Amino acid sequence: MARILIVEDNAANMKLTVLLVTNAGHTPMCAIDAETGLMLARSDHPDLILMDVQLPGMDGLAATELLKSDPTTASIPVIALTAMAMKDDEKKSQRAGCDAYIAKPLRYRELHQAIDELLAATGEHAPSTTSASDTGPQ
Repeated sequence: MARILIVEDNAANMKLTVLLVTNAGHTPMCAIDAETGLMLARSDHPDLILMDVQLPGMDGLAATELLKSDPTTASIPVIALTAMAMKDDEKKSQRAGCDAYIAKPLRYRELHQAIDELLAATGEHAPSTTSASDTGPQ
């Protein structure tokens, strides 16, 4: 079971993401802005971060750049989440240091697969998340 930090300012999106992370067998940690997310990443060192791109104040890509430039958090995989999926957004997220990119609305299979792949690449235990009993948006 991995500890996954969710950085999301929209309450409905946070609720859905927490549900999807929990249903996948992981422990969610929540931050509603980039500054809080940075603080939690540095203090609690989660196994993976789900980073909303559009955040109040500092955006998610700027926060990811800070995380990836800090030796204590650089190895934490970051998945960019965005509702504003434009042609160049995935490239921008890669340049900022994101390890994966998912457009909203979230589809549980896509999210679970990305989480599993990144946790497996870092050596973290990734529970099977593609059982037939999964519920939620696809």
